[in-house]
Amino acid sequence: MKFLMIIPACLTVAACADSGANYRPILDGPATPAFQADLAACQTLARNQSQMDQETLGAAALGAGAGAVLGEIDDEGDALGGAIVGALAGGAASAVNVSERRESIVIECLRGRGHRVVG
Repeated sequence: MKFLMIIPACLTVAACADSGANYRPILDGPATPAFQADLAACQTLARNQSQMDQETLGAAALGAGAGAVLGEIDDEGDALGGAIVGALAGGAASAVNVSERRESIVIECLRGRGHRVVG
């Protein structure tokens, strides 16, 4: 039963892996001639940020510990299953955070290059 819970977490991590770096922002006004080249450069900059950083590993470890404890308390007493689910949940939450940071990198990079990005 717990392994069925692993599948959505894996899909979430996979879906978030590159989503922030592919962000296409909304501009206030028309795009300048340099916009496409600047967007590609800023997306590459965001993409080069590590997905599995210390924060992601820490969140996965914390999730594994909490999942193991909760899994042991559960009626089935499956600490290993709880640890796996907890690690994936913690990793998935951190991956979403990484994706949001990458999106912010794209936005700030374009603003730094003089584009009027509103979001």
